[in-house]
Amino acid sequence: MIDRLESSLSPGRRVRAVAALVVGLAGAVFVAALWGSEPGPLPGRTHLAFALFTVFCLTWAGYGGWLVTRRVPLFATDRVIAGWIGLVASTVTTAVLAVVAVQRGAGLGLVLVAGGLFAGVALVLVVRAHARRAALLRRKRELTGGAEE
Repeated sequence: MIDRLESSLSPGRRVRAVAALVVGLAGAVFVAALWGSEPGPLPGRTHLAFALFTVFCLTWAGYGGWLVTRRVPLFATDRVIAGWIGLVASTVTTAVLAVVAVQRGAGLGLVLVAGGLFAGVALVLVVRAHARRAALLRRKRELTGGAEE
């Protein structure tokens, strides 16, 4: 019965994990190549943006690699982690873009609306993931007589 609560990885989740790994690595390689091929000296905020995008891509690749190697039921831990990655990435990206918009003197409202939308969706996903994980762990405790994960 516990195995039915949540298997280690369904075929669909395994495909999504491999996609996160491959796309994360490809994105990191692309951003790093673009960063390295820029001619001339770049402003500090441009270096920061390239570094952040590279870190975001490597984080998704690390998440995908971690997920592919799991052989035990995760009880929605993967969803919680993915939600937090998305929330942090959208919030940091919005903050960086807002700073750039203020420095340039244009478009702050659009940046805040779009960034707020992405961050809001990510926050909803985090809350839902935590609720799903709590429900699965509660059900596991019921079935095992109170034993912890």
